[in-house]
Amino acid sequence: MSQSNTRVGDIRVLAGEDLTGMEDRLVKLSHDSGVAEVLLPTAIADYALYLVIEANTDAKLVSVRPVQAERNVRLVLKGTCNPGDVLVLADPGTAADKGKVRALPAVAGTYRGLAIAEEAGVDGQLVLARPAMLGNIVVT
Repeated sequence: MSQSNTRVGDIRVLAGEDLTGMEDRLVKLSHDSGVAEVLLPTAIADYALYLVIEANTDAKLVSVRPVQAERNVRLVLKGTCNPGDVLVLADPGTAADKGKVRALPAVAGTYRGLAIAEEAGVDGQLVLARPAMLGNIVVT
């Protein structure tokens, strides 16, 4: 059987940085010398495909949930959105916004579509969203 030792649901992995208070934020899977760890996104096009469920300090175990289309999730929203809006990573250049999502902006750039809003949302809300790995979206 080639599919042994696989799992569904939340996984435990090391925090690659202090994730204290970062529950419900998106993180990306990375590694430190081959050992898996999760980090907050550093670019708007990062593959931030895991949701922090249980946070911890650097080098400690955290629980993360892979975001998948069959299960909606609540994500921390930057700004506002409406049902049907494509959600992308908020600008990680602002430390307080790392791992948050925002509605696809009209500003030129390349963004990674991560989810579709399923309800209207306001800044700071845990907005209900359906993961949808739409890939890169270029706004000109």
